[in-house]
Amino acid sequence: MRIAVTGASGLVGRALVPYLRAAGHEVWRLQREAPAEAHDVLWPSADADFRFDPALRWDAVVHLAGEPVAQRRWTDARKSRIAESRGALTQRLVRALAAMPEPPRVLVCASAVGIYGDGGEAELTEASGTGSGFLADVCRDWEAAAAGARDASMRVVMLRIGVVLCVEGGMLAELLPIFRAGLGGPVGGGRQWLSWIHRDDLLGLIARCLTDAAFAGPVNAVAPHPVRQAEFARALGRALHRPAVVPTPAFALRLALGQMAQEVLLFGQRVRPAVAEHSGFAWRYPTLDAALLAELPG
Repeated sequence: MRIAVTGASGLVGRALVPYLRAAGHEVWRLQREAPAEAHDVLWPSADADFRFDPALRWDAVVHLAGEPVAQRRWTDARKSRIAESRGALTQRLVRALAAMPEPPRVLVCASAVGIYGDGGEAELTEASGTGSGFLADVCRDWEAAAAGARDASMRVVMLRIGVVLCVEGGMLAELLPIFRAGLGGPVGGGRQWLSWIHRDDLLGLIARCLTDAAFAGPVNAVAPHPVRQAEFARALGRALHRPAVVPTPAFALRLALGQMAQEVLLFGQRVRPAVAEHSGFAWRYPTLDAALLAELPG
């Protein structure tokens, strides 16, 4: 297939591009900066009227671009950038794809389990309702923008991605120095559910979504065994042979990080990947211990 990827320099994108190329696909990177290789395309994503070169032909697009959510406290300006980089940006991309002489057949668009808000103890599948909060609102707008591609006869997949486990970035990379120093432990009481996926399994699921017409609409991109946050801390401590007993109180997180701490760290989602399970998708790392062992051998 000829596949275009946005967000190719991010944690998932920079692994996805070589993964798809190794599988024999021709991969184009949609770049916001000057192209660096032959299959790079300049994508001025702030231009509402942008159109791709009419000579371009892609079978599919994987849309991963978006402002990082959990790097720092949310100010009003930062929340605006987070929302703009998902809903409005995806609308612009969809318009440009639909205007191509031959639009792609498939759009796989990132979303997040944050769409479920604080799920409490409920098991959440793709059939569950969405929740409340800033991230839930952002994800709903994001998915609605992607769904517009159906008007151009594209099959649209919205990947509701959980915490991606990889030592190269994301939550795991942020936690490693703390846990290696013996200062890790449960966050905010530790009973909130955490839905996660190893990056390699996410790559495999994206590839499956590109080629399998059974995948359409929301798809929970998580491992089949979510854990409570306290169990995640214990498992990471075991993997590093360090104690994991130093708690981080919820009030301290709220004081330091405000609404971001509440929605990213203290909200929980017990998400089941029902669509992937029913399709027979096989996870390489279905359990947390297996995923951490793969990233932290020995």
